[in-house]
Amino acid sequence: MENIIVGLDIGTTKTCAVVAGTDEHGKVNILGVGRSPSEGMMRGVVTNIQRTVKSISNAVAEAQAQSGVAIKSVIVGIAGDHIQSFQSRGVIAISGPENEVTQADVDRLIEDTKRIALPADRKIIHVIPQEFIIDGQDGVYDPIGMSGIRMEANVHIITGLVSAAQNIYKCVQYAGLEVSDMVLEPLASSYAVLDDEEKEVGIALLDIGGGTTDLAVFEERTIRHTAVIGIAGRKVTDDIRKGVGILNEQAERLKKEHGFAYVPSVVEADPIVLPGVGGRSPIEIDKRLLAQIIQPRMEEIFEIAALEIKRSGYARHLSGGVVLTGGGALVKGTADLARDVLGMPVKIGIPSGFSGGLTREIENPVYSTAVGLVYHGLKTQTKRASRAEARSDRSVTLVFGKMKRWFDEL
Repeated sequence: MENIIVGLDIGTTKTCAVVAGTDEHGKVNILGVGRSPSEGMMRGVVTNIQRTVKSISNAVAEAQAQSGVAIKSVIVGIAGDHIQSFQSRGVIAISGPENEVTQADVDRLIEDTKRIALPADRKIIHVIPQEFIIDGQDGVYDPIGMSGIRMEANVHIITGLVSAAQNIYKCVQYAGLEVSDMVLEPLASSYAVLDDEEKEVGIALLDIGGGTTDLAVFEERTIRHTAVIGIAGRKVTDDIRKGVGILNEQAERLKKEHGFAYVPSVVEADPIVLPGVGGRSPIEIDKRLLAQIIQPRMEEIFEIAALEIKRSGYARHLSGGVVLTGGGALVKGTADLARDVLGMPVKIGIPSGFSGGLTREIENPVYSTAVGLVYHGLKTQTKRASRAEARSDRSVTLVFGKMKRWFDEL
């Protein structure tokens, strides 16, 4: 087994580590999975370094024990309501022999699109090309090998707070690991739960986590819009805790085992009996009442998502509808409520695309981001190998060493 990749999803409620490797035929096998409760994050941002380090160490130790692989570096996800995205445009002259577009030209053009005024506290995380235009001819998605004099590109730029990225980087380092790359979480999740056909016809991915709900809109195989909503599963748990008057742990268990996000989905209304707090008599909770507490908050998430989809300008292009993933999508009736609020087809997205190993363990929306980070790593390795053949090692280091440049001052 070669090409070992580790994806690390540091969430608000849990940290997941997934170890994967590819065999000689390029098939992906899941070798180890680790999961640990997370207490040092709030809405995708580190709020307690020690607790986050402990959570990372526990998840990685479990994945390491399962896989038998010594984990040294990880690809980590970033999310949070500090994430912002916007469109940009760049232009260059094609100067190579016979005016043929090379990878170096594309890299120069991408660098040109980054020449924008950004506040000192923000950094570019991703630049995602939307389309290339060669001598006025638009609709070009892979310009390498084409001939022309002038090349333009429309790109989608995703930025985040430097401090938020640095704190994640620090936590991983303190856990004795290296960060090989940092990836926007909804982008990572899309690699695990969406296929190319869905991305081509138009689809929205909604990843409902513990602290944030991440949205990514795709059309013509390209990500067109991203947004992070600061309301997610933990708010639902808080509503149950306050509404019923129980402990946080009880509220979380109640949500997972008996919760419904859509009141009409509740068929059996048998009461749920919970032990009383501090020796008090047991509490009886009606399932329908529990659903009436959960539904308004989930509705709010979908209403904000609907506004973001509309803002993207692609609401009418989403023939594939919406794919829900993340732990929040596991609350019963969530897909029915989303269909009702969003008015489009909805399905639950489960990680797929691997051929062996611990496949059953990770066929769960909870692992979408961690599995997606692994796929991102495999894609990057393939790109790196092909570029290394065409370009010098120095240029490759410039492209793929961005994380090191970001954090050299740490």
